[in-house]
Amino acid sequence: MKRIVLLRHGESVWNKENRFTGWTDVDLTENGVEEAKRAGRMMSEAGLSFGMAFTSYLKRAVKTLNYALDMMNLDWIPVEKSWQLNEKHYGILQGLNKKETARKYGIVCYNKRFDTVGEMERTGESMEMAARRLRYAWFHDLCREYGYTVIAIAHHIDDSIETFFINLLRGTGLRGLTGISNQVGHVVRPLMFATRREITEFALQKHIPFREDSSNRSTKYLRNKIRLGLIPRIREINPRFTFIMRRNIDRLEDAQRFIDAAIDNIFRTVVTESSGVYTLHVDRIGEQSTREFVIYEILNTHYGFRGDTVDALCRALDSGSSGKRFYSRNYTAVVDRGTVVVVPIDEGDPCEVTVEKGQHRAYCGNSALYFDVCDVDSLATYSAPENIALMDADKVEYPLTLRRWHDGDAFTPFGMDGRKKVSDYLIDCKVPLPEKQRQFVLISGGRIAWLVGRRIDDAFRITDSTERVLRITREII
Repeated sequence: MKRIVLLRHGESVWNKENRFTGWTDVDLTENGVEEAKRAGRMMSEAGLSFGMAFTSYLKRAVKTLNYALDMMNLDWIPVEKSWQLNEKHYGILQGLNKKETARKYGIVCYNKRFDTVGEMERTGESMEMAARRLRYAWFHDLCREYGYTVIAIAHHIDDSIETFFINLLRGTGLRGLTGISNQVGHVVRPLMFATRREITEFALQKHIPFREDSSNRSTKYLRNKIRLGLIPRIREINPRFTFIMRRNIDRLEDAQRFIDAAIDNIFRTVVTESSGVYTLHVDRIGEQSTREFVIYEILNTHYGFRGDTVDALCRALDSGSSGKRFYSRNYTAVVDRGTVVVVPIDEGDPCEVTVEKGQHRAYCGNSALYFDVCDVDSLATYSAPENIALMDADKVEYPLTLRRWHDGDAFTPFGMDGRKKVSDYLIDCKVPLPEKQRQFVLISGGRIAWLVGRRIDDAFRITDSTERVLRITREII
């Protein structure tokens, strides 16, 4: 399969100075050089290779390409330059400071550049999640600094429909099928009445220039697979698809509001609180209510427990397994003689979770781990980013245990000689104290198999005799 990769140039001098650059031939900053090298390393780790490269004549693009190819040991491939690949020309705006120009014309403009790739490497998040979190945190910072009361986001009805299918495929409850809300706190979405096509046509009619993120065309993201692959097929079957889905989502939102009101009434009856300890009295749930559904809605809405976890908790209730513990990001739920006791996670709690053979997903702290077994021949490369562990599946002993690390834990980091204490490894990696406290380990056969999100133990590495691979992917949730 042929593949084209689009690579934006690293930070330029005028990017850093927040100026309109266009065809002005400015150089890369030191940070821009590092960005270019990092892009090369990431493509190399992903197993990518190229037979030819294309670039504009602008030095920031040429140098970015050269640094990236150097990291991939592909300096020898032919490179074709073309002025048609130059950045767009900004005319009289070229060279002007963007913020000062906006102020001159009475437009308040804020601009910030994020190291999204670096954040991905640090947290293990996907590009979409890391970029979204950084972006929204900055929006809220601007509100606090300048006293703004509303953040207007440009989502439209097609975004909401795509979200419906994303959540449907991930196995969400009804709440996830309501798409994107028109308002959450002081974040509002005033364009939810319009489709993507209607907005684009309006912009063209009014001669309003606009830009589209190039990642919107990449099918490596689930949202884009749905947008570019699934939805067009459905529209072929029913051209009124968008209209029908808009009505469906409206009805689902009404249903969710009704459920929320009913659950609030039930909550006041079945949940008691004493000194920060919440007790869910299962026997108080009326016979006319679906017990598992009520327990899920209460634990998910009020305490952040995921559906898989609540399912396991309900099974423990049915079997009378008192004392069994379950975890959300911030709370522990304990089954106790027909009740569910919920408390904030104690600092010393190991947050221990068992992972059975064949289990697809498990949660630890602010992360979800996804487990998948595949043939070694299906791997394009044996290298992987830190949020993905590739292990010899036949060396793994079940059940696995997920827990927070503690003093005395040690492992043999992949590629290193000799055992190393987890505490020393985290110090060597300069991991901040808050992250250290949230660090989890995955245990197999009494041995640390993976320092989650960082490095596997050398004993579980893939070798020439490996036939099956256990792939574990960590995602921030």
